[in-house]
Amino acid sequence: MRRWFRNVYRLGMKELASLSSDVVMLALIAYVFTFAVYSEATAMKTDLNNASTAIVDADHSVLSFRFREALRPPYFKQPVEIDRSQMDALLDKGVYTFVLEFPPRMEADLLAGLAPAVQINVDATAVSQAGVGTAYIINILQREARVSLKLPESEAHGSIEPVIRAMFNQNLDALSFTGSMGVINNVTILAIILVGAAVMRERERGTIEHLLVMPVRPSEIAVAKIWANGLVVLLAAAFSMHVVVQLVLGVPVLGSIELFLLGVALYLFTVASLGIMLATVTSSMPQFAMLSIPVFVVMFLLSGSFTPFESMPTVLQTIMYLSPSTHFVRFSQAVLYRGAGLDVVWADAVTLMALGALFLGVALSRFRSMLANQG
Repeated sequence: MRRWFRNVYRLGMKELASLSSDVVMLALIAYVFTFAVYSEATAMKTDLNNASTAIVDADHSVLSFRFREALRPPYFKQPVEIDRSQMDALLDKGVYTFVLEFPPRMEADLLAGLAPAVQINVDATAVSQAGVGTAYIINILQREARVSLKLPESEAHGSIEPVIRAMFNQNLDALSFTGSMGVINNVTILAIILVGAAVMRERERGTIEHLLVMPVRPSEIAVAKIWANGLVVLLAAAFSMHVVVQLVLGVPVLGSIELFLLGVALYLFTVASLGIMLATVTSSMPQFAMLSIPVFVVMFLLSGSFTPFESMPTVLQTIMYLSPSTHFVRFSQAVLYRGAGLDVVWADAVTLMALGALFLGVALSRFRSMLANQG
C-alpha cells in the first residue's frame, strides 16, 4: 500500500510538471478563473439595466411629466418621446424595449375618479428585462399617481399591502449570484477538460507506452491524474473566490469558504473521474472535446445553477439526482449564500463521495481496458 501511494505521488508530480509546460492550458486556467468570472458577473446581467424606453404622450400634463421623469437610470435610459405612428416599427426593429402610451385627459380623468388606461408596450424578445421591467414600471406609475393625487397608501393599493423581505441577497443584486456561480460552473469545465486532456495527451504523444513498461498499476496512473489536476483546479477556485469574487467584485460571502472548498474537492474527485471515463471512449482530442461539451452543458443547465431545480419535470429531476453537479450546486449555494454549515450540507457531501466512488470504479475499469488495448 505504501508503494501504491508513493507511485501515485510521483506520477502526480510528473503530471504537474507536464501541465506546467503546457502554456495554452495554463492560460486557459488563468482566464477561466479570473477574467471569465469577472466578465460573467459584470457583463452578462439578467436584471434590469439601462432599458431603452419611449413615451407616446397624448396628455402632456403634470402627471405624464412626472411619469416620464420617474423612469431614471440605471434601470431605464432617459425616455424619448415619439409619435404613435412610429411605435410599432420601432418596437419591431428593437430600438426600444418599452413604449408607454399616455391617453388624452389622463390626469383629468384620474382627478375625476375615473380609471384611464396607460398602455405599456413591451418587446418581449428581451426576456429577462421584459418581465422585470414591466413590474418596475407598474410600481413606478402607481407610486407617482399616488403622490401626485395625494392618495394614502390604502386607497392606492387596497386594504392589504404586502411587505416583501429577501432573506438572502437583500438588495436582489444579480452580481452577488453570478460571481460565485461563475466559479462553480467553471470548476466543472476545467476538471473534465484537464483530466481528459491529460489522458489524451499521453496517448497522442505516445508516452502511454512508457507508462506501460513501468512497474505501475492502471489505478496509480488514473488516481495520479485525478489528484494532480484536481489540485490545480482547487487552488484556482480558491484564488478566484478570494481575489476575484470577494476583493475585485466585492461580493459578500455569508458562509465558510473553507467548507465550500471542501465541497469543491469532493466534486473534483467526482468529475475528474468522469473526465477519465470520457477520455477512455475517445481516440483523439477533437473527439474528446465533442463528447465532453454536451456533457457539461447538460450538467450546467439542469443542475439548478441557472433555473430553479424544482421547476423541472419530475422525471428529469430524478435523472439529474444522479448528476454530481446537482448536489454540488445545492452544497455551494447553501454555504455561500445562506451561510449553511456541515450539519446542513452533509447529505450532498456524502452523495458526492458516493457518486465519485461509482465514477472512479467505472473509469478505472475503462482505463485498464484502454491500456490493455494500447499495449
